[in-house]
Amino acid sequence: MDKNNILIKNATTHNLKNVSVEIPKNKLVVFTGVSGSGKSSLVFDTIYTEAQRQLIETFSSFARARMPKLSRPPVEEIKNISTAIVIDQKRMGTTLRSTVGTVTELYTYLRLLFSRCGDKVIGPSFFFGFNHPLGMCPYCKGLGKQIKVDVQMLIDKDKSIMEGAITHPDYKVGGWLWREIAAMDLFDPDKKLRDFSEKEMQDFLFAEAIPVEKKHGAGIYSKNFVGIVRRLEKLYVGKSQDVLSQDRKNAYQKYFIYSDCDECSGTRINENARSVRVNGKTIPELVNMELTELDAFLETVREDVGQPIIRKMRQIISHLVEIGIGYLSLNRSVATLSGGESQRVKMSKQLDCDLIDMMYIMDEPSIGLHPRDINKLIEMLTKLKNKGNSVFVVEHDPAIIRCAEHIIDIGPKAGSFGGQIVYSGNFEGLLKSNGLTAGCLNKTDGEIYTRKEWKEHIDIKNACLHNLKSVSTKIPKGVLTCITGVAGSGKSSLINEVFLKENKDAVIIDQSPVGKSSRSNPATYIGIFDLIRKEFAAATGSTASLFSFNSEGACPKCKGLGTISYEMSFMDEIKIVCDECNGERYTDEVLSLRYKEKNISDILHMTIEDLNGFFESKEINRRLGILCEVGLEYLELGQPLSTLSGGECQRIKLASELHKKGNIYVMDEPTTGLHMVDIQKLMKIIKKLVNNHNTVIVIEHNLDIIKNADWVLDLGPEGGSKGGEILFEGTPENLTKCERSYTGKYLKELLS
Repeated sequence: MDKNNILIKNATTHNLKNVSVEIPKNKLVVFTGVSGSGKSSLVFDTIYTEAQRQLIETFSSFARARMPKLSRPPVEEIKNISTAIVIDQKRMGTTLRSTVGTVTELYTYLRLLFSRCGDKVIGPSFFFGFNHPLGMCPYCKGLGKQIKVDVQMLIDKDKSIMEGAITHPDYKVGGWLWREIAAMDLFDPDKKLRDFSEKEMQDFLFAEAIPVEKKHGAGIYSKNFVGIVRRLEKLYVGKSQDVLSQDRKNAYQKYFIYSDCDECSGTRINENARSVRVNGKTIPELVNMELTELDAFLETVREDVGQPIIRKMRQIISHLVEIGIGYLSLNRSVATLSGGESQRVKMSKQLDCDLIDMMYIMDEPSIGLHPRDINKLIEMLTKLKNKGNSVFVVEHDPAIIRCAEHIIDIGPKAGSFGGQIVYSGNFEGLLKSNGLTAGCLNKTDGEIYTRKEWKEHIDIKNACLHNLKSVSTKIPKGVLTCITGVAGSGKSSLINEVFLKENKDAVIIDQSPVGKSSRSNPATYIGIFDLIRKEFAAATGSTASLFSFNSEGACPKCKGLGTISYEMSFMDEIKIVCDECNGERYTDEVLSLRYKEKNISDILHMTIEDLNGFFESKEINRRLGILCEVGLEYLELGQPLSTLSGGECQRIKLASELHKKGNIYVMDEPTTGLHMVDIQKLMKIIKKLVNNHNTVIVIEHNLDIIKNADWVLDLGPEGGSKGGEILFEGTPENLTKCERSYTGKYLKELLS
């Protein structure tokens, strides 16, 4: 048996069509293909899932009960797989206590350095730790933040308690806490809050503990009433968001005001720890330095006892700088990192791993990287491979595809039209293949670009947020403006925080999920399911609600889900097809009713392309046509939105906005997750928005989008403190003449 290749036989995960392929081990292998073609189904849902499942099976049942529950993917055979590590773009945590310093362990080494080399001895390393009682600031408990309830947001003084004066979801009308306050007799529930006396308002908001006793049945109900502000402070302050429900996550952001702790000025540690110096610098000074500055400082520390610590720290920092995030600081909360930054931090950590013969699986590591930094990424991928590992990358970037030792192109198209191996081999062979990827790579740019002129603009004046250096600029109205620059140069600060704060009516189109419920689908999202149900009702003489799987037409056993879930203790939760409706979601009565020989379940299983023109309603066909226009023709109409990729989510949002005029649209790296073919489709959609007199602002690194812009704002020249300046404002042609601009340099190669 050939041990140098991973052998996959007849994989049918999601849209894969009995895929059989050999993947070379200990190589840099790129998986490419149009969005939705099946790349992730093969790499993540088949190879990685099976590697994880087999690894978990080696543990005891006690250990397995506390580990992820994975089912075997639908594949006949997988051979020669190794232990797999996924380096993805998921955030590394949302807790306020997790920082770049803690996740990279640099802060651990920094604490050790200060305990060994400080100008005075206060104790072991944990005396400098903000997560330890002996090191943390006693006022903010190591968070570095003061978190106060925004009273103006929390209550509506024009309402009474009964009318819902408390806006927080914990106190929603009809809820337990709402009923409890209304029944306590401490406050008149029908009295407007603006009519409360000063003492009543003080108790209502800030009471520490007011004893309450009421007769309840045969007994006495006893409880202390805590003011609603005090209760929220105790419930939320210092709590990680990842343990809160979705409503509470929203509340955590919406109802609280954040500011640096007055006592420690955001440094998190107590006065004793703040007073110690190494080479004239304190921990607060060092954790707020950019990594490049911190590295330069460490080079100046000469104490012999600290040299092993410093060597390790500088090694970790060098990996972070190499991958293009040297502008970060140790005090930066991981919750504020982008998906691309999170992925690069994870990747840098793996360079210190001494395990070999691993499978490293990465999902578009080029995301968020300027073309200048792509070569650094390729060097890092090569280092991982040269240590004796297999590196599998799902990627669309042409530069990374060119550097791959083996390429697997999946397609030919997306969804039900994909799921096949179009090509497997080296780059030279890929160029000679017949797939869409080869077509894009072989295409030469002979296009003539016309730039739409503009007369009106929106001013941004003296923006100083984060690293922005008193930036004043103009955003043209009615054209496509690209905001460019290397990672960390200030693009997101300028647009997402400064510009959007002043232009709150702007439409933000990002790649966040459009729905988490398995009951939401493209038909419900764009509002045509109601119209389709009305068409069925008119054709069959029934009520429209009969054709809803959330209402009277739903199968009574599975409640319209089509499946029934069973908890199996420490084993996987099992979902089985409902034996009453056979997964059709509806009752037999509903399924017997037909429109043009199709029942409602048939309609939900048809692709958008097949349905376009099927109905008599012009409005249904118009909206289906828009979904085809944005490149989602391959989706089934009833496909759950929770299964869509980021790129698909973004395009379905675009579909719901295309008909509007005179709006401001802001897109943050819309090419994320998109194949070169899909980028061309995206560009047509953006042009249509501009032609409808909308103002479109795109934060982007992709040169295929930038070359089509009417106007470009380029920030830099570097990231972090060395960025935050406007280097250039004007057309793409003139950007190529800007000597300080990295974007101009790479754009020149494309336009020349």
